[in-house]
Amino acid sequence: MTDKKNFASGVLIRAVFISKKNERLASGPGLVTRTFGIDKSLNSLEVLNNDYLWISQRESNIGQKDLVQTTRIGISEAKNIKWRWYLKNSRSVSKRAKGDRTPKFK
Repeated sequence: MTDKKNFASGVLIRAVFISKKNERLASGPGLVTRTFGIDKSLNSLEVLNNDYLWISQRESNIGQKDLVQTTRIGISEAKNIKWRWYLKNSRSVSKRAKGDRTPKFK
């Protein structure tokens, strides 16, 4: 649980692009956790005051046209709610929206 009961307040990161590494290295939640050493020992970790995780701001020129919004994967409730986003040009996406093809290598 990330907050109070019946209140959505978490984000599942399903894929991460890592520069100069195999594009599929972190292309799903299991691979993300394995690649970054995330396990149950980090449960209850405070987001802001810890030695393991940090959030930093960076410049971004990502626009709405760069994102694909789709329904979530592998859930039994709220199947039709589009609460999943990914970068259209990312080859690290584990499952693309129907009709959206994996981009070719540049």
